[in-house]
Amino acid sequence: MLAFAGLQSRQASASEFICKPSTLTRDATNLASTWNKGSAPLRILAIGSSSTEGIGASGKDKTYPARLGTLLREGLSGRSIEMVNAGIGGETAPQTLSRLKVALADGHYDLVIWQVGTNDAVTGGDLATFRQLVADGIAAARQARTRLVILDPQFYPGIKETARYRTYVDAISEVARAQAVPVLSRYQAMLGWYRQDEAGFMAALAGDRFHMSDAGYACLAQDIARSLLGDKPTVTLAASVR
Repeated sequence: MLAFAGLQSRQASASEFICKPSTLTRDATNLASTWNKGSAPLRILAIGSSSTEGIGASGKDKTYPARLGTLLREGLSGRSIEMVNAGIGGETAPQTLSRLKVALADGHYDLVIWQVGTNDAVTGGDLATFRQLVADGIAAARQARTRLVILDPQFYPGIKETARYRTYVDAISEVARAQAVPVLSRYQAMLGWYRQDEAGFMAALAGDRFHMSDAGYACLAQDIARSLLGDKPTVTLAASVR
């Protein structure tokens, strides 16, 4: 099993977030074959809005794509990985989908992580149109013969119209499941963090209580790495998160 050094089980304070490892999805285990195609460098595209760009992080090296790249290199014994961060804060699904199609046409990626839905869920809009946009992104990746995983919206305590917000989370899951595409459920993971320790959870968020903090991004990267690498008994990922 994967082992994460530096994790502790003690109670977190309001200024500290203790990351407890989890697997965001079991559906991503088939992605392990991506890592077993020789020793050639792997290209991974992380595309989305502010959570991918890293708004709330103290530096570019603290974003989830940067941390994920480091964890994957460690887990794959130093294999060369090019992690491309194509996050642009404030985008909604139509804007990111357009950029995704261009990126897929311009170059080959071994894996694409598409973070989608948060801004759409916050602002509302036509849910049927949103579902079709998710399906179009999946189709574009298939046409490009690129493996795709979807990173769904974050949970945060200040969600307004919670039921509507959740319909977007569920729509992503439903469309992806119908197309046999793995979803990394950040919403469920963060909701779990919050339920375990409401006070400590706030340290996983930036000062605006919406975007993630360094600690939140680090824990997210850790959980994504765990999901993507699967149950490889030789893999040890070291990532202390506080």
